[in-house]
Amino acid sequence: MAAHPLLQNLSGTARAAYELGSGTARAAVALTRSGVVRPLGPGRLYGMGRALVRYGHSIAAAYSVGAARHPYRLAVVDDDGVTTYAELDERTDRLALALLDSGAGPGAPVGILCRNSVAPIEVMIAAGKAGADVVLINTGLSAEQLRGVGSQQQLHTVVADPEFRELVPEGPRLVLTSTPDGPRPVADRVLDDLEVMTGRGGPGELPFRPPHSKQIVLTSGTTGTPKGAKRPHPSTLAPAASILSAIPLRAAEPIHIAAPLFHTWGNAGLLLAALHGATVVLRRKFTPDGLLDAVAERRCTTVFAVPVMLQRILESGADDWRTDDAPRIVAVSGSALPAGQARAFMDRFGDCLYNLYGSTEVSWVSIAGPEDLRDAPGTAGRAPAGTTLVILDENDEPAAPGVEGRVFVGNDLPFDGYTGGETDLEERDGLLGTGDVGHLDDQGRLFLTGRADDMIVSGGENVHPGPVEELVSGLTGVREACVLGVADDDYGQRLAAWVVLEPGADLTADTIRDRVRSDLAKFAVPRDVHFVDELPRNQTGKVLRAALPGRT
Repeated sequence: MAAHPLLQNLSGTARAAYELGSGTARAAVALTRSGVVRPLGPGRLYGMGRALVRYGHSIAAAYSVGAARHPYRLAVVDDDGVTTYAELDERTDRLALALLDSGAGPGAPVGILCRNSVAPIEVMIAAGKAGADVVLINTGLSAEQLRGVGSQQQLHTVVADPEFRELVPEGPRLVLTSTPDGPRPVADRVLDDLEVMTGRGGPGELPFRPPHSKQIVLTSGTTGTPKGAKRPHPSTLAPAASILSAIPLRAAEPIHIAAPLFHTWGNAGLLLAALHGATVVLRRKFTPDGLLDAVAERRCTTVFAVPVMLQRILESGADDWRTDDAPRIVAVSGSALPAGQARAFMDRFGDCLYNLYGSTEVSWVSIAGPEDLRDAPGTAGRAPAGTTLVILDENDEPAAPGVEGRVFVGNDLPFDGYTGGETDLEERDGLLGTGDVGHLDDQGRLFLTGRADDMIVSGGENVHPGPVEELVSGLTGVREACVLGVADDDYGQRLAAWVVLEPGADLTADTIRDRVRSDLAKFAVPRDVHFVDELPRNQTGKVLRAALPGRT
């Protein structure tokens, strides 16, 4: 493939670290290898082609294609039962008509506030068939944040699990995934029931080619109202092929999605599962036992999770899968994967671990497979097929391997901007900045130092908390740690550490400081070391920094 303009000045080994071969050829190989591309009869091909013409490369198309290709295969298994591809297609036709009848559709977005089950999947598909944009809402948001989201996104309807009913603000039409007493008016709003809506459908017929709906994924929202990142449906299968070039999924193999479906990673897992005609296995709430049981009961060969889930599984004492058919793939994303945790998980559960680094805005950047995680602990992996990864120095020039700079990326799933019009992201020659700092080695593997805006100036020295956090997290007796900058009267800023110890560990603050002092610079030594029972985290495992005790 042609080199990106920012790569023109590189040559030899440095350029080889950035150029990753022919994306088109590798994409074709990935799709064929995984079983997505294979011979089919004319009847099924017609149904599949019709679905693609109607809905493009969307989740509605993926499941409509599945209904034509393998109608009686299980599409979803959740806590309440099973649903085939044909049933899902027929139910979402009726739900789409009901949404249109209620006023939801083009220009009238639908919010989804649900835990993992078949319900949010049905709503996503139905909204796509109706031409309505979908807003995926984090179940951990506060009532105040939800009010901000409802206003910012101009939600027409919110479909929510009953437990979140009191959090949904006034204004949008409220549809609950179940209502024991049936649909009824409550105060000044209509309270409807998803199952009842699906049963009654609506008048008329669905549009043959509705406007292509967008999927709005909310940023983490650790403070204030989360921004909405617009994700247009891809125009080709290139984005899926890019991921498949590094993570070897196979058609029809059951997939357990433990990551929240409202998160970019859980949603990516859902789309890849639909593309592969897989059975998606879901549990409403994550527990280590629940994940291990789901894998064993349904013989799942792939698991989509977030790193903190692996930590909880390790802490549970489990030392193996509960089945002889162990997963080939455990794919994680959403927050940092500590090197020690990666090694510990693979030592116990086998070399099945894949780590994807990306963000809500840029989607994927790099993927580390088991070999990378063994050979280069702490790496975020390599850019997959069709992806351009560049480290820019302070002069906006590509940095040579080993030289630290800002991370920029370009791939086949372009960011369509924030719904509020914010312009927070850096852009250079069509590549988007991730906001992170890191470097590439001479094999093109990415190593992250941390967020660019986490850098502090302590006594005139630039200090990044990332290496300190990695060091402290890896100490014997430390379960997990977080290191951040805090104000300091003498030095302007200093680092502080929040540390969760393993049961029985006797580390002291001075012991931790001494270890940092011996391995790193003295200005990297944390001024404060707070021992806490746990780090406050959101639903995808990111630390809620504002909630850390004693952060002043």
